[in-house]
Amino acid sequence: MPRPDLLAGKSHAVFDAYGTLFDVHAAVARHAGELGPRAQALSEVWRTKQLEYSWVHGLMGRYVGFWDLTERALDFALALHPEIDRACREKLLDAYRDLDAYDEVPGLLERLRGRGVRTALFSNGNAAMLERAVASAGLDARLDAVLSVDAVKTFKTAPEAYRMVLDRLRTARESVLFFSSNRWDIAGATAFGFDAVWVNRKELPDEYPDQPPCAVVKSLEDVI
Repeated sequence: MPRPDLLAGKSHAVFDAYGTLFDVHAAVARHAGELGPRAQALSEVWRTKQLEYSWVHGLMGRYVGFWDLTERALDFALALHPEIDRACREKLLDAYRDLDAYDEVPGLLERLRGRGVRTALFSNGNAAMLERAVASAGLDARLDAVLSVDAVKTFKTAPEAYRMVLDRLRTARESVLFFSSNRWDIAGATAFGFDAVWVNRKELPDEYPDQPPCAVVKSLEDVI
């Protein structure tokens, strides 16, 4: 049976950035030969701590820009893996500023806009991070809006972060289709009232059955 059209009745497709449009492990992969056999472990810790720090600061009500948290997370990961030369720190941060977009992203954004659906990026990343990432990936002309939680000084999954999307895009919840590869983000978006598509590239088990996505895809290529 063909899958229902996910975009029926939707005027806006809104995408998480890190892990959804951009490969968060691309920075370490770019320097894996220099980093050695623990490169992937370093990358996993870096990402885990980056997210943990955002949640902790959000719950404390003490907002810190996501780039600062990214640096702190890398410092922790390097301290946890002293066998990796700390002199690689600046190379890794530079690589993170210019993360690779997943191969299917440019084509998908073009198809969506060809269908008349407006496209937006919505991220915990601060504005300067997102501006550089979008430019380096060549997505500037393919996105109608780039939204940062900087505007509300809190992180997803706070409801006010998702509410900012409606305020900035001047649209209604039912008009938005939200995409994220992060299951916690899908849970937050669903709790807020968005129809949310989980991009489950690694085919991970579901963690939040009480906040189900409207659909699960293995790649953004499967959307349209």
